[in-house]
Amino acid sequence: MAKLLPTVLLAPALMTATLLFSQTQAISPAWAGTCASRCGPKPLQFTPGQRVSVEVVNQTASLVQVQKVFGTDPVPMRPGQELKFVQGGGTEPNISVYFWDETALPLQARLSQPNPKTLRIEIRPGGRPPGDRSVYLLNDGRVAVF
Repeated sequence: MAKLLPTVLLAPALMTATLLFSQTQAISPAWAGTCASRCGPKPLQFTPGQRVSVEVVNQTASLVQVQKVFGTDPVPMRPGQELKFVQGGGTEPNISVYFWDETALPLQARLSQPNPKTLRIEIRPGGRPPGDRSVYLLNDGRVAVF
């Protein structure tokens, strides 16, 4: 009995090790990838100083206030409404757009660049409180959401 006990204990351990090693050899090199395969979308970039058309779209179900800093008073936007304006070039400062929900719900800004000189801001419900509150076109042409 004493001679059988080590064999009984050793057999399951050997089978487990065999299964583990046989499975690790089956791992395909295709699992490895470069950043290009998982980087995500390219960040938005504009040429510093260029004129940029800005489209703001209210994709929520409630009234959203939008204000272009250095240019407008707050503008109420109904659900589905779109607001367009041009910014940049000459001596105008960089663009800053603030927005907030009339009912204080958190908002999320989804940015896109439909063409090289257009910034599209879709304001949607969601995000963690307090949510996104502004979009800023930086001096170097990058776009930041705060």
